[in-house]
Amino acid sequence: MKTYNVAVIPGDGTGPEVVAEGLKVLNAAGNKFGFTFNYDTFDFGGERYLKSGITLTDKDIATIRQYKAIFLGAIGHPKVAPGILEKGVLLRLRFELDQYINLRPVKLYPGIETPIKDKGPDDINFVVVRENTEGLYAGAGGVLKKNTPDEVAIQESINTRKGVERCIRYAFEYAKNNGRKKVTLVGKTNVLTFAFDLWQRAFNEVALDYPDIKADYAHVDAATMWFVKNPEWFDVIVTDNMFGDIITDLGAMIQGGMGVAAGGNINPEGSSMFEPIGGSAPKYTGLNVINPIAAIMAAQMLLDYIGEKEAAVAVETAVITTIAKMTSQSAGKMGFSTTEIGDLVANSI
Repeated sequence: MKTYNVAVIPGDGTGPEVVAEGLKVLNAAGNKFGFTFNYDTFDFGGERYLKSGITLTDKDIATIRQYKAIFLGAIGHPKVAPGILEKGVLLRLRFELDQYINLRPVKLYPGIETPIKDKGPDDINFVVVRENTEGLYAGAGGVLKKNTPDEVAIQESINTRKGVERCIRYAFEYAKNNGRKKVTLVGKTNVLTFAFDLWQRAFNEVALDYPDIKADYAHVDAATMWFVKNPEWFDVIVTDNMFGDIITDLGAMIQGGMGVAAGGNINPEGSSMFEPIGGSAPKYTGLNVINPIAAIMAAQMLLDYIGEKEAAVAVETAVITTIAKMTSQSAGKMGFSTTEIGDLVANSI
């Protein structure tokens, strides 16, 4: 029986609770399809930082680099200043492990409400491929004369031909391998004329290698409008780090909210990390009320990544079945607990 080694980072707040349900579903899928998991847990997050002042060490990076798949719960602690854990854990893992793709399916499932009037599952089903290691998040820039009237703050967007092209090519390959028909570059070519000139030229050149896939372009501000007005226009979107970060949160809302949105930080040749999009939600810690569907769908993406395609399909089907059960059984019930939803999905598998 095949065994997969998975690094697990439960993280902060409600992260450990939703991770537990994701692992429950992974185990159910393994039992069904004939493989097992070996989980190694790492304590990266707020509590560790508060006790030791350490986010990640070089040894931590070297250790976790040995795992093809990483399952993350959430990072964020109310007693730690904003930016410390995000940069010290999340961004460092992405950069050090060269997880140059952030993959975000935006898919509305039957039984989940969208805030967009008259739109349903047939209309909201696209994928955002976000460049994940460059752009404004690379950290280039600085501050001069801080805390004076003459203060200057500069944050530079770094875009390399290598980084841009490999992201674009991943988007076209994803489209080709998943029956998608169109790739849309989302940018701002009319204002960010240096960075997005590079993106547009690389996009046009890569598109020539995929004649069966339509290639088009949308300004990012127009794209946010079309997300709401005509989400069915989109199939695969490719964009830079900052724009991708913004539009995927809008994508999460139109697919039903943070409780169902999952994503992957992908290095196709190395270690990849899968996580629910929602934060640590510390005020709900220990209450068993957080929706674990996003974490379960992150586990589904992990299965697809390690090559267990049949199991990945089964998990998605089980999630759809579970949502239908939750909808039909919700009358007279205050809601389903975190563990109840995990049990429903696992039992459906």
